[in-house]
Amino acid sequence: MTRTVAEKRAAFRALHSQGCFELPNPWDAGSARMLQHLGFAALASTSSGFAWSTGRPDYAVTCSDVLQHLSALCEAVDLPVNADFESGFASDPATLAANVSLAIQTGVAGLSIEDRDVEAPFGLYDTAVAVERVRAARAAIDRSGEDVILVARTEGLLSDPGAVSQAIDKLVAFAAEGADCLYAPGVVEKADIVTMVRAVAPKPVNVLMMRPGMSVAELADLGVRRISVGGGLARVAWGAMIAAAEQMKAGSFDGLAGAASGKQLNDVFGGFS
Repeated sequence: MTRTVAEKRAAFRALHSQGCFELPNPWDAGSARMLQHLGFAALASTSSGFAWSTGRPDYAVTCSDVLQHLSALCEAVDLPVNADFESGFASDPATLAANVSLAIQTGVAGLSIEDRDVEAPFGLYDTAVAVERVRAARAAIDRSGEDVILVARTEGLLSDPGAVSQAIDKLVAFAAEGADCLYAPGVVEKADIVTMVRAVAPKPVNVLMMRPGMSVAELADLGVRRISVGGGLARVAWGAMIAAAEQMKAGSFDGLAGAASGKQLNDVFGGFS
């Protein structure tokens, strides 16, 4: 079955209405197609995973790079794709809105906007400015007439894990400005997750799993609607490649033992041709 962009967007909206779903993060067309083959209902891009695949660090890709990447992901699979759109690749709301309009044209079913200050990579926009930027993204989506999920993110917990109250306050402000889904990567404690979910209810919350920990069932019980892993799968792939290559450098090819078979990969990807 080949779904239209509108059908993908409608399916993505429905996933946010009830239950809890996993949103794995591919970094290229091949990993996206493999995740579709494995049965996931939706995907999300990863800024770090994509950057690493091009030999650059996170936040070193351009808006043009990401727009091309998003188009490739959306064209490669029959699943809704949520865009990791970083900070919108702009500091001023007007340019951010223009970039969001371009992202919508790639076929994405959702996109996230961070409160990270692009002029100060380790700084955040204050709440008033961050809210203005979410408002601009919301207006761009509304003008497009497309049913695209707006995810508003605050990155504060990644630098200050104890700033949970401040993160929740920002998410509440974002929800009031029309964000469809709220996201604070770095929240890990069950009590904090529950508080966050309740604070923005009935709007859904995304939780990032960066390492082994709670199960999908446990997160669902806390009221989490969607779960992503950011660059986690890309890091798993890089970890396996680095380990095997280091063994080769040391004179052993034992690291190739865990590789997927060429037949398996050809069979999976052949089904998309």
